Amino acid sequence: MHIHKLFILIVLLAFSNTVSSQTDETVIKDIYHTSLTNGKSYEWLEYLTKQIGSRLSGSLGAERAVTWTKEELDKLGLDRVWLQPVMVPKWVRGAKEYAYIESAAGKTTSVNICALGGSVPTPALGVKANIVEVHDFEQLAALGTAGIEGKIVFYNRPMQTDLINPFDAYGKAGDQRRQGAFEASKYGAVGVIVRSLNSRLDDLPHTGNMSYRDLPESKRIPAAAISTNDAELLSTMLKLDDNIKFYFKQNCKQFNDVQSYNVIGQITGSQFPDEYMVVGGHLDSWDLGDGAHDDGVGVVQSMDVLRLFKELGIKPKRTIRVVLFMNEENGSRGGTKYAEEAKRNNENHIFALESDSGGFTPRGFSFDCNDAQFGNIAQWEPLFKPYLIHYFEKGESGADVGHLKNGTTVLAGLFPDPQRYFDYHHASNDTFDAIDKRELELGTATMASLLYLVDKYGIK
Repeated sequence: MHIHKLFILIVLLAFSNTVSSQTDETVIKDIYHTSLTNGKSYEWLEYLTKQIGSRLSGSLGAERAVTWTKEELDKLGLDRVWLQPVMVPKWVRGAKEYAYIESAAGKTTSVNICALGGSVPTPALGVKANIVEVHDFEQLAALGTAGIEGKIVFYNRPMQTDLINPFDAYGKAGDQRRQGAFEASKYGAVGVIVRSLNSRLDDLPHTGNMSYRDLPESKRIPAAAISTNDAELLSTMLKLDDNIKFYFKQNCKQFNDVQSYNVIGQITGSQFPDEYMVVGGHLDSWDLGDGAHDDGVGVVQSMDVLRLFKELGIKPKRTIRVVLFMNEENGSRGGTKYAEEAKRNNENHIFALESDSGGFTPRGFSFDCNDAQFGNIAQWEPLFKPYLIHYFEKGESGADVGHLKNGTTVLAGLFPDPQRYFDYHHASNDTFDAIDKRELELGTATMASLLYLVDKYGIK
């Protein structure tokens, strides 16, 4: 018996030495192979989207997603899995919105709209008024109260098509959605209609968060997004007759904040347990689709990173956490809460990676760090070239991990091919059938490979 135990010990030591002596190229190859042939992210995403569905903060779907993801992380045999309480907003859309353009008495054309997240409802009978089109806030201010009071403001600034990265176009067009109602209310508008932040022409309205800032409730006006096809139609009709009217009705409601949770799982580091690496995505989604691209993929990819480490016997030297953040879409409370707790506990986070740009083919990463840190990270770029994934650039990371920014922590965002992302973003077609299994699993492997390198070499 003693000899048998000794033999087993020798075999285990030999296996351990073999793993530790593997080259980075070999380990990364194993990660991609395992993700593509034995991944769990696609299976997990199917359940998250089809069995649970949309997961807007404060909803039953969000509550079910918290319970299910914790259960799945528990099954992985991690060192620790827990829920981090966080209070989140609860906004409910209510019955489907309805809208039409009235070109003459009794002559109407129905159009596709959806309430923007956080908007107040219309009165019970809806709002009907003349509508005025503007391109930006400067044009709005030029019209002033005389040109705006009692009317509906139609913001019609398309995403800029000649910008190669659609995220840049989204950023330049987003102020009209976020601040449009606040700005229009200054001049007595009775409502706002905003062109959907979508890079193609279709009939799907795209929701998203908006803010009234500190505007008193009595001054708040309803805000809705209109599909890009119908925005084009409305603009054309206004050019022909600027006296047409617009009607819309929406039934949304803001409730008091409710209790929710970030879901966290951890593999404790073997050598540097007090150095933390985070990989994550946001568990909440908007309510029109099932949140597959935004951000179901980030959730399941992050979960699968830890599963791959376990599957391949990669024992991290540093502590690695998967964090599934709640409430990125309409408040970022989860990201804020995680960073507050990390600071309160004096935790040393050296690295945080977020996936929140869709499930398309990964191209590389965007890093928020100093020049010296980026220079060290960029040396790993050749390891990703065999997989056609070697876009390493300084830039933004992610909305949730961004709260960990402190001047020393390196923040990163997975960068998938962005060209089709805004066809689905915040719309009813953001569903499981829009996800390609291979692209999703390539993203998982790419994230796991970067975490492996950060763990092995650290961040200098």
